[in-house]
Amino acid sequence: MNAKVSKVLLCMIAVGLVLVFSDVASAQPELEDAAAHAEEHGTFLTTPGAKGLGGAIGAGLAVMGGAAGIGRIGGSAVESMARQPEASGSISTAMIITAAMIEGATLFAVVVGLLGTM
Repeated sequence: MNAKVSKVLLCMIAVGLVLVFSDVASAQPELEDAAAHAEEHGTFLTTPGAKGLGGAIGAGLAVMGGAAGIGRIGGSAVESMARQPEASGSISTAMIITAAMIEGATLFAVVVGLLGTM
């Protein structure tokens, strides 16, 4: 994926998040009763659904980051083994240890993200 497509996707995600978390009721004058009701009972960000959404987004981002890291480690290890087959034993050991450390950090991040929803 090139840089231009990445920038467009990031902008689309940012706009989507702004729209999800914006308070549309207070922006429209004909819905003043709804805005007063929202201020009295809280906005979208204080509901349990928003907490769950935040935890799910955090857990998903943690899993995607961990998967990208482990994939990069695996690809680099295979390239290294192809260039130096005699060092494949030590490369495999280092790869497994590093992948396990990333997996542990990813699992911790997922647990923290999901505990934040409680």
